[in-house]
Amino acid sequence: MSREQDPPVRSNMDLYRDLSDCMDALNLFLNNRFNESLELLQPRAKDSMYHSLVYGTILEMQAMMTFEHDDISNAGHVMKQAQELCQRFRKKTSLINKSGAEAFTEVEAHAEVCFAECLLQRAALIFLQDDNMINFIKGGMKVRSSYLIYRDLNNFVQSNGFKKGESHVHLQGGVSLGIGAFNLTLSLFPPRILKILEFAGFSGDKDYGLSQLREGASSYNLRSLLCTMVLLCYYTLLSFVLGIGDEDLTEADSLLQPYLSRYPKSVIFLFFAGRIEEIKGNIDQAIDWFESGCSAQQSWKQFHHVCYWELMWCFAYKGMWKVAYFYADLLSKESRWSKATYVFMKAAFLSMLPADEPRPFGESEVELFRLVPSLKQKIAGKSPPTEKYAIRKARRYQAKDPVSLPVPALDIMYLWNGFSVLGKDVQLTADTLHTLCEAENRLLQEPANEYLDDDHCSILLLKGLCLKHQGRLAQAEQCFTHIYQSEKKIKYDHHLVPNSLLELSLLYMQQRRGEDAIPLLRRAKNNYKSYSMESRTLFRIHAALSKLKAPESEENSTDGASPL
Repeated sequence: MSREQDPPVRSNMDLYRDLSDCMDALNLFLNNRFNESLELLQPRAKDSMYHSLVYGTILEMQAMMTFEHDDISNAGHVMKQAQELCQRFRKKTSLINKSGAEAFTEVEAHAEVCFAECLLQRAALIFLQDDNMINFIKGGMKVRSSYLIYRDLNNFVQSNGFKKGESHVHLQGGVSLGIGAFNLTLSLFPPRILKILEFAGFSGDKDYGLSQLREGASSYNLRSLLCTMVLLCYYTLLSFVLGIGDEDLTEADSLLQPYLSRYPKSVIFLFFAGRIEEIKGNIDQAIDWFESGCSAQQSWKQFHHVCYWELMWCFAYKGMWKVAYFYADLLSKESRWSKATYVFMKAAFLSMLPADEPRPFGESEVELFRLVPSLKQKIAGKSPPTEKYAIRKARRYQAKDPVSLPVPALDIMYLWNGFSVLGKDVQLTADTLHTLCEAENRLLQEPANEYLDDDHCSILLLKGLCLKHQGRLAQAEQCFTHIYQSEKKIKYDHHLVPNSLLELSLLYMQQRRGEDAIPLLRRAKNNYKSYSMESRTLFRIHAALSKLKAPESEENSTDGASPL
């Protein structure tokens, strides 16, 4: 081996100093001093595994907040370099459990946890690009390898031969982050996706994952921030968008408050504060938090985009369509995530206005809808699912005399589980139901056309949700039942049937009729494929079945699956 290929030599004292340096960098980051944080880390990113890892982690946080392709690609490149550096510090033995705890130096143990973290974060970036099955497969190898290292590390630090070093709290924090994130995240995944990831026979233990992350978040270590952020993401994003939106936000509040007190201007914690209030249905308070997030810093403008997205929805919940349009317009001009989606949202909000009301900037919703297909882009070779949905819905406007979508803004609001927010506010629910009833009356008075049944069922799905939140459960059930009984009449919007079965199941669960919900959930899962936003619906079905503690199918129970 040449001298250049020899592994670098680092002492435990070097390790301790590196960790202290990285803690300072994270403190700068949380004070919105982003560039200073990166400037502190970057010079050491090629020789210190922790500087390299944290440098990549901050770039990944940026990517997760902005969803911009360039940010995702850059973070992935840096994280790959960090992984290669960690590899140079690792013990050459292939598996920890074959070497014995006493055979590892403290630096080598930290190299293992950093290497696993690099793998996990690189997989997260792949999944971030798109929630379709192809990317689950692409990330699967990294996820599997990372899991095996964390599993061995967890056994390693608990073994009799293991001796705690001076930086043990940081090592344990890394193990808690990995074991916790794996268990919590995989508990969300339907068995079909676990099988693709080569985790067949496993199921994440949600409660164990939460406990590990809480443990990592509660001690002062390099990963306590990441453990906290994973928990906040779970409560305010993952369980809401990919679940059934019934998580208790008490813990999210308690996790957030100490950080918000210490970093009152941190854009990250202002965002999470807004998400918590939004999910609670406190829309005006959420707007205040998101606006504060925009004004708190100007150096990383991309962070504004995630706040713009939430502000757009907050004003849409309030039926303030022109203000929602304003934020969609800002995103279409400043963000590169999916211009097709943003322009579709602009058109959708304009179409909710009365026909005789002037449009901002003189724009026409019909012309905007016609523009959507031309804005299609591919991220890592695939279009985002939301973009595919927007393009498909906008196709009907290519006709010379298009048939207008009745309530497009409310349709896409449903796909982001927005009716769970609306349902927390009595007046907003009533206002939305009124809008839907007016749209239904107009639809039924128009001449018959090829979209009539699809459009009527779209309205009924949303009406059913409003009625459910108002406690008018029998009427809500009639709406959902009508949709799946109209399956043969639906020509284009094939996502309506599995989603109506899902919503009817959730209605039954609310009435403690789990035995009626389970067969409908299985039918929704097994009988429908290749419809819009399919992955998202499958995640929600899995969440409902998990809550009922029901096997995914009658023939193939997952009750015996092994927790990680």
